[in-house]
Amino acid sequence: MSQTKVFASQADLEEKKVTFSQISEHAWAYTAEGDPNTGIVIGDDAVLVADTQATPAMAQDVIRRIREVTDKPIKYVVLTHYHAVRVLGASAYGAEHILASQDTYDLIVERGEQDKASEIGRFPRLFAGVETVPPGMTWPTMTFTGKMTLWLGKLEVQLLQLGRGHTKGDTVVWLPQERALLSGDLVEFGATPYAGDAYFKDWPQTLDNVAALQPKALVPGRGAALTTPEDVAKGLTETRDFIADVYASVQKGVAAGKDLNAVYKDTFAALKPKYGHWVIFDHCMPFDVTRCYDEVTQHADPRIWTAERDVEMWKTLEG
Repeated sequence: MSQTKVFASQADLEEKKVTFSQISEHAWAYTAEGDPNTGIVIGDDAVLVADTQATPAMAQDVIRRIREVTDKPIKYVVLTHYHAVRVLGASAYGAEHILASQDTYDLIVERGEQDKASEIGRFPRLFAGVETVPPGMTWPTMTFTGKMTLWLGKLEVQLLQLGRGHTKGDTVVWLPQERALLSGDLVEFGATPYAGDAYFKDWPQTLDNVAALQPKALVPGRGAALTTPEDVAKGLTETRDFIADVYASVQKGVAAGKDLNAVYKDTFAALKPKYGHWVIFDHCMPFDVTRCYDEVTQHADPRIWTAERDVEMWKTLEG
């Protein structure tokens, strides 16, 4: 903690190995050693893609792998939440419909532009081919609240809002017939949850709501695909534990009258032994603790991250 860290993940340049694997009869996982995942549903007559990668250039690799197993049209793109790293590749798929919760749409209106600039600045490697991103925002063509059901031929696909967690707009893609779930960043596996726009008090209950579906297989937002009920339970438990541990540490520091800097140092030190080996731990912790401190003290809803606020926060906590 003593030496100044390079801002966020600007120094992270190592390429990750991609895996494209089938997790149930109709669901597939595109994973990359802790980089953002994409979930794919191949129905009877069409394909659905959840979380598009960060740029159209990066999305081409997802499309290439889909085409190795099916020539069915990619009809639906689902945005599980509004973060740029998840949505800016959407234009590559030429989908008929881009689907998101109304809450996600509202967040794009409120903070999409600032989030785009913020995320690209934080983690350049995740935006390879950023020049292929169209100007402006990625807009859903259709929104829903609570639940939406799609039919890909005889395959039922449910889009569900199970509660606030990673953001207020989180959506999961659920295949009830085969109990497979695409969770977006509500669930991570061996990767540190980013919680800069989170609802810490709500997130554990939302994970309980995911668990209540009893998924047999799950594509997390980051990390390896979970292909057994035991792995799914582990992913849910570990994500829940991390969120609860951050919240408990921050709450304790605030109750002791400590400022953000002191709370951050205490929380980092407390969590490092248990979670420090997870992907992007050092990257996420300043954002996570800042948001949690906000929630515990005076900001029920996440404040907007701008490129300027990112750097200011980093200097305060890591400078």
